[in-house]
This record gives sequence, structure tokens and C-alpha cells, in this order.
Amino acid sequence: MSPDVRSEDRPDASTDHVVRSVRADEWPAAKELRLAALRDPVAHLAFLETYEAAVVRPDGFWRERAAGAAEGVRERQQVVAVAPDGRWVGSVVVLVEEAGEVGAFGDVIDVRQGHLVGVYVRPEVRGRGLTERLFAYALEWAWEVAGVERVRLFVDERNGRAEAFYRRFGFVPTGESAPVPGDPGARELEFVFERP
Repeated sequence: MSPDVRSEDRPDASTDHVVRSVRADEWPAAKELRLAALRDPVAHLAFLETYEAAVVRPDGFWRERAAGAAEGVRERQQVVAVAPDGRWVGSVVVLVEEAGEVGAFGDVIDVRQGHLVGVYVRPEVRGRGLTERLFAYALEWAWEVAGVERVRLFVDERNGRAEAFYRRFGFVPTGESAPVPGDPGARELEFVFERP
């Protein structure tokens, strides 16, 4: 049921990595990966949070965040790619949005859907198939566990690399957009992937 997508950048080196849901007690690894993501050169285009705001959060915040998206939770799921040495090298989070709720950008949700956020893969392993595996796992979780009808995501119009990946994976633009929080001159473009 997972899409068959292969990276064209470099040979597949993802087969020795494990892609799985996080466990609640893994909050230190979740914190470390999130802070690494927020230091990425395009973090200002990809995340609605800054490194400076995140690094001062107490451990209780990170414990709660990991537990709220851990295996067994049905409202959200954090999926990670784990290298053979145990280091987390990538992540994506699926949020379940219910029909009738107000979405992250003020829109009213019309169908039960997943919303992908927090997409990050460390630079040294990009282009090797890990992002595709993270997305395939996240979509399978969305269909099989959460039972959603579609999955959506938003991408900053200035983040061409991410947009190209989403299109290549099979996400299609809806034509809807929203202002980027804190930068009303820029837009977040909505893309969806319908349940097969």
C-alpha cells in the first residue's frame, strides 16, 4: 500500500536504517533531533519554531511531546529513521485532523485527514531514500491506524527543494495557501495525497 518512490540523487543507503514510531521514553533523542532540525540553514522556511525558543524548553516539555506522539497514540505519530549506530537521522510527524475542526492555518477541515509536519532528515543522509521511507511509513500509519481519507502538508513557497520532493513523492497542490506566520508576504502552499 506504500508508494514506491526512489530517490534520484544518490544510491539507496537507507536499507540499513530502521524506520519506526517513537517510544515515549525516547524524549532525549527526539529533543536532540528537533534541535538539530532547528539549526538547519532552511529551518526558517520549514518550521514555525526557532532554535532559541526550543532550546530553553524544560525536559518536561520534551517528555510530554514524545509521549503525545509515541507508538500506540492514535491522534498523532512521530516516525523516525534510526541509523545502525542508534543515532536518529530523520523524522516526520503525522497529526490527525478531524472534520469540522479548525486547522493550523485557520481553515476548517472538511474531511478526516492526516497533516504531516516536522519533516527533517540530517544533511549527511539526504538523497538516499530515507525521506521516502519516512513518508511511506507515515502514510501507511495514517491509512491503517488513523483511518484518514487523505494526508496533507504545507510548504513555504520559497522552499523549492522540499516542494520538488513532495511532488515527486505524489503529493499534489490543492491551489490553497495561507500566509506564513510572522511573514505575511510569503505563502504556505497546501499539498495533498489521497488515500489509495
